[in-house]
Amino acid sequence: MKPNATLKKLSETLGISISTVSRALKNHPDISDNTKQKVWDLSNMLEYEPNTYAINLRTNNSKIFGLIVPVISNYFYDSLIASLEEETRMHGYSLLILQSGDDPAVELNNLKLCKQNRVAGIFVSVTTETKDISAFLKLADNDIPVIFLDKVPTDENCNKICVADAPAAIIAAGALAEKKKKNILAIFGNSNMSITKERLEAFTSYFKGSDTKLLIKEANNYNEAYHTVLAAWQLPQSPDAIFCMSDEILTGVMKAAQQLRLQIPEDVGIIAISNGFIPKLYHPEITYVETSGHKLGKLAYTRMVSCLAGSSFIQNLKIDALLVKGGSL
Repeated sequence: MKPNATLKKLSETLGISISTVSRALKNHPDISDNTKQKVWDLSNMLEYEPNTYAINLRTNNSKIFGLIVPVISNYFYDSLIASLEEETRMHGYSLLILQSGDDPAVELNNLKLCKQNRVAGIFVSVTTETKDISAFLKLADNDIPVIFLDKVPTDENCNKICVADAPAAIIAAGALAEKKKKNILAIFGNSNMSITKERLEAFTSYFKGSDTKLLIKEANNYNEAYHTVLAAWQLPQSPDAIFCMSDEILTGVMKAAQQLRLQIPEDVGIIAISNGFIPKLYHPEITYVETSGHKLGKLAYTRMVSCLAGSSFIQNLKIDALLVKGGSL
């Protein structure tokens, strides 16, 4: 194996001090153009690369951001990751991507990995069981900003970037009302999450005082959503519409609808809150309220830059929700 080129080797080969070599590589004005050229030529020939780990140790920082999400194999997080990676790369940073598996213990281990790598900042979508965020808030003592995104804690003392959960639910409810749906199966996610609480409260409030019947159910994954629909079609009166709080719930609903041989929208109307990819896989395409992971990533990065620049006030920012009509209502 070819030995790694070091500042010391460059120094010894050229017969100049290590500090001169270092300043020449940084294009320092005190170093002559002739010396700079010799250093650059030799460093290229020996394929010299700076020891970023040593630099991180010396500066107690790095050009790396950490991202912790419950799962990577999710189309919302897929677009979120792509958006953040693009932004970080364009601005000279790298992105350390970690998944918690929706396990708080793994989430804390991921946080330790971020600290060990001396990340410049952390983006995190917390697990459904995360109650204590003190370990994240303590990073402020080391000037490491934390941006909570999508699935965020209820604690108000932190920067949060979310989709417009309540408006998204209201838009979906309005679309169902416009189609005069009167017996709606509404399937929401984990009730511990702030995202679920906001969407549930807004959705149910919209129909308060109306003659619309709501069958509210909770599903923590697509399989639970699948069985929820099968059970609903055993009732004396089956729903005339299904509201899906997320893409994962939508996939379970559609599996059940296909098994029951339901015609959409003739037998049942369907609407979802979605990132936009899954609804387009079906025929007819599913009507959905867009919650863009791409837009969320862009906004989260902008907030991170502000924090790194010294912004110390807390912000709770939201991206707009937009109705995208398909043929399922």
